[in-house]
Amino acid sequence: MADHHLIYAVSDSTGETAEQAASAALAQFGPSHHAHVRIFGHIRDKEELRQVVERAHDRNALIVYTLVEPELRVHMANLAQTGTVTAVDLLGNMIWELSRYLGLPPLYLPGLGHETDEEYFRRIDAVEFAVYNDDGRRPENLTKADLVLVGISRTSKTPLSNYIAHRGYKVSNVPLVQGQEPPEQLQDVDPQRVFALVVDPSVLANIRRARLDSMGVEGDSDYGDIQHIREEMAWARRIFRDHPEWTVIDITERAIEETAADVLEAYRARFERRVHNTAPKN
Repeated sequence: MADHHLIYAVSDSTGETAEQAASAALAQFGPSHHAHVRIFGHIRDKEELRQVVERAHDRNALIVYTLVEPELRVHMANLAQTGTVTAVDLLGNMIWELSRYLGLPPLYLPGLGHETDEEYFRRIDAVEFAVYNDDGRRPENLTKADLVLVGISRTSKTPLSNYIAHRGYKVSNVPLVQGQEPPEQLQDVDPQRVFALVVDPSVLANIRRARLDSMGVEGDSDYGDIQHIREEMAWARRIFRDHPEWTVIDITERAIEETAADVLEAYRARFERRVHNTAPKN
């Protein structure tokens, strides 16, 4: 483990918030950080907390915590101040500042957000939907999706689907294979819900070659051939031109987060704001 780093996500609830915050921060350091996040949830007393802190100390782990119960939060802060561990409080300052701003005392109930927040369960449903409908697996479900991603192989359809699903939107993605017609069910989808992904062929060639190398496949495959990829992309663009209401998004040299922001901005403008604007006035 000498070349790896450990992050302990510690919470008196599920630990999901701490884990997601740590993972989001780690994404800023690229794929070479060699850090692992482990959740320690449902911490209920100082003894449990002490055991986790001792383990973190022994393994030189960084702690990020979302402890709502004031006594546990103070205890963790004290342990960190002694130099035993390095710990980052993700909620404490936020709760205090919100209390002061709102003029209300906090309830201090661990897990309260997950217990009452319908949005949480909506995200769970959306993630399950994205997994089951990945890579064109169930075309009969395309009309059930909030939005549909289409594109040729390795245009980030799956990671983009998963990223958007974690924000509560049901996403299907459809791979386009040169010479094959897209699934007929795609014609039944509202075209304003369809997002077509394109990428510079030279960039895509590098991505595909890296994929072939990781699979131990010889490099003379058409899959990573730049000329073949140019033909694929030109073919896909012809399909997109035949569907002018589809939204074409160029993902070249863009992070998943950037592309997702563009997709969701367009989707919300078309559907969510439409709902608000047509709501009856009092």
